[in-house]
Amino acid sequence: MRISVIIPVFNEENTIAATLERLRPLKPEEIIVVDGGSTDRTRDILGGADVKFVTSPRGRAQQMNRGAEAATGDLLLFLHADTALPATAMSDIRSAMEDPRRVGGRFDIELDGRRWMFRVIGNLISLRSRLTRIATGDQGIFVRRKVFENLGGFPRIPLMEDIAFSRMLKRRGRVACLRSRVITSARRWEKEGVWRTILKMWALRLLYLAGVSPPRLKRFYGDAR
Repeated sequence: MRISVIIPVFNEENTIAATLERLRPLKPEEIIVVDGGSTDRTRDILGGADVKFVTSPRGRAQQMNRGAEAATGDLLLFLHADTALPATAMSDIRSAMEDPRRVGGRFDIELDGRRWMFRVIGNLISLRSRLTRIATGDQGIFVRRKVFENLGGFPRIPLMEDIAFSRMLKRRGRVACLRSRVITSARRWEKEGVWRTILKMWALRLLYLAGVSPPRLKRFYGDAR
């Protein structure tokens, strides 16, 4: 099973080089970076990188869908620009997907901050995801290419595209909840405050499930770069 890693970026000059440096030794068959119109040095950095570079209108859902169109792999792995995969990521994915009943999956998560609270948050996110079979984008969502195409890709909404896609995915078959952990940046938590971020994330999720439109929610989400 060939794995294509798809990374959407927008103004990620501080993270993308390190992410690619950690990713290359894992030897996925393909790395695709999708730029949504960066205005910093992101494009310059990618110009010297050994990756497939494509562009797209800004928006994580649109960028990931564009990356999937350019991909050639049997499995698509969507990775945030500030997230590092575990060393066993490729073998873990292939092992999980040997079960034909599985349509996709995600990793457990760990935040890279030093505060003890970040470890608790990572564990709680992983547990919630394991119980609900719904993942957030920073957990490294992966899916069979054919299933992704049949689902129509990520919904073209400005926020909650990962939640919406996860809900569709679990209705199509089994979802693998890998115990190996991705390590993702705690920059949002550090910038906005732990408790404020927790309340904000839960409020956004509950409002989305209650029917508030993603465009309205996006106005309150902000940017942690």
